[in-house]
Amino acid sequence: MNFSCYFCRILKKDSFEFYMDTEKTLPEYAGVMQNCREVFVKKMTDYGAAWRIMRTTSVTDQIFIKARRIRSIEMKGVMKIAEDCRAEYVGIINYCIMGLIQLEHGATDTNTLTCAEIIALYDRYFAQTRDLMCAKNHDYDEAWRTMRISSMTDLILQKLLRIKEIEDNNGQTLISEGIGANYMDIINYAVFALIRLN
Repeated sequence: MNFSCYFCRILKKDSFEFYMDTEKTLPEYAGVMQNCREVFVKKMTDYGAAWRIMRTTSVTDQIFIKARRIRSIEMKGVMKIAEDCRAEYVGIINYCIMGLIQLEHGATDTNTLTCAEIIALYDRYFAQTRDLMCAKNHDYDEAWRTMRISSMTDLILQKLLRIKEIEDNNGQTLISEGIGANYMDIINYAVFALIRLN
């Protein structure tokens, strides 16, 4: 028997499919982007850009709280607040983009950016994060499709702990990626989780 053919059958049987399926992934990613954007715009309509006062350390802590709630629900198997994990992943994505905007423009007591400018920044950072996903997806062959969603939650929390360390070191790193790169990785894991949950 040809070993490679046998191995392929075993992989198929166990539903481990390692391939790049851009035709499937990009529309799914776009659907998540659109949903997150709609939530972001509606919340900005309700609250304005009040989040512009937040330092990135506070943004990181807000993301951390949401990720911890997801992990808590995953481990306990029950939740007592109606908002489900999907809403928390959307919140994680939107706060990460807020964090990216704050890294570029800084925290401010008086927001000087218009709603149109903020939405343009939102779209730019989400597009950059999508492009990063495409590059990594090419190299890793969509391995995320075979991951447990709980592992994605843990990886998000790990990256948040890394960000906290970098923030505590005044943003300095010796060899590691910076805060922005970690925010983008978190966005992509949260998008993957939403795709899998849907």
